[in-house]
Amino acid sequence: MNFPRKLASVWRFYVDGFRNMTWGRPLWYIIILKLVILFAVLRVFFFEPVLAGKTEEQKSDHVGSQLVDRADNNRTLKLW
Repeated sequence: MNFPRKLASVWRFYVDGFRNMTWGRPLWYIIILKLVILFAVLRVFFFEPVLAGKTEEQKSDHVGSQLVDRADNNRTLKLW
């Protein structure tokens, strides 16, 4: 059995299980609400777009400096 079939069978298992439960629909609403909170609300309030409003040159400079800083941090951590 290949991976897509396994994934589909697991999906059907959970969908059928929730469909046959008396609390299935409210649980799905809670799951969807939690996902909306995690991916929409938290992103808007806590993760500001760093590259918004910058030119292409400023964007490339910022990304390059971030990569260099991370590489330097990794090197210093390995030495200790």
